[in-house]
Amino acid sequence: MKKILALLLVLMLVLPVAASAENVLRIGVFQPVTGQNGAGGFQEVLGTRYAHSLTPTVEIGGVTYEIELVEVDNQSERAAAVIAAQTLMASNVSVVVGSYGSAVCIAAGETFEEAGVAAIGASCTNPQVTLGNEFYFRICFLDPFQGEVMANFAFQEGARKAAIITELGDDYSSALGNFFKNAFEKLGGEVVEEQFQTGQTDFRAVLTNIKAAEVDAIFAPSSIATAPLIIKQARELGIEAPIMAGDTWENVTIIENAGADAEGVTLSTFFDEADPTAAEFVTGFKAFLNATPEYFERNGGDGVAAVSALGFDAYNVAIAAIQAAGSTDSRVIRDALVDVSITGVTGDIAFDVNGDAIKNMAFIKVVEDGAFKFLKTVTTE
Repeated sequence: MKKILALLLVLMLVLPVAASAENVLRIGVFQPVTGQNGAGGFQEVLGTRYAHSLTPTVEIGGVTYEIELVEVDNQSERAAAVIAAQTLMASNVSVVVGSYGSAVCIAAGETFEEAGVAAIGASCTNPQVTLGNEFYFRICFLDPFQGEVMANFAFQEGARKAAIITELGDDYSSALGNFFKNAFEKLGGEVVEEQFQTGQTDFRAVLTNIKAAEVDAIFAPSSIATAPLIIKQARELGIEAPIMAGDTWENVTIIENAGADAEGVTLSTFFDEADPTAAEFVTGFKAFLNATPEYFERNGGDGVAAVSALGFDAYNVAIAAIQAAGSTDSRVIRDALVDVSITGVTGDIAFDVNGDAIKNMAFIKVVEDGAFKFLKTVTTE
């Protein structure tokens, strides 16, 4: 009798634990935290982690589910991205957020689609990420818009001949460079194009050609790793033309590594921490960074990167879809995502028929006195 009572007591202690263990919903975090995009990818992870700290549970059918973040490192590489995506699918995640970098998203897209798990991209701007894939969504603006914004900005600033430097074979770099070219030429401008190989660190030959072409501006959509090298080597060669880029260049490590040569660099981005509508998020996120030395250090201080704000919004879009679905089933969540509409810290978020965010505004920032400063906003109809 004592043995039976003891067994019953053990079961009473174990069963609640087992039951609570079942009430776990997993959200995959698909990001590069190493490789050439590791710095930006980690900033996006920080935004997602902060959002999770504020909303660690979700209620479905009257049951409270603990949300577990399953993080994988896609290493900024296509092959590694596929393996990372497969790892997430094996972990039974209900939805995925990420990634920083369009190429890894494109590489992993088929894996998510075949598994029937929706992915919500935060800062992946290449149109190919969502095109033809009903399971990939994104909350940022696209490269055609970003390319047009920067081409118009360059032309308005007086540039009539622009050099475009892109990374050979990189989806983000090549596409954004091409969209800039089309828009700039449509305005009546002339374009000089140069390319470099992945992993290249010496850009002097490319830049010498550009110097000889006597361009009025340089547009160089590339990774965080290559940006300071291009900037410094251009200035060392005596090139005085303004240097411009896309969203990936909004990272403090570029300023730290390029030093004074980064002054005057302009770029398009998704968010400005001085926006009064995002004040509560900015205050909370800064406190989140300051509370953990590793976060503060890897972020480069307590500045709020646009990709962190996007990572925050992507998580909250996932939560909204889960709540609307009223289910942990990945396909039901995907179907609910189609009609999700929320106001995030990066603006209103809703999706078009391709799963792309309906957005028409970008921020232009300039490096001034060793920091990114808001310059203007650009909108389209």
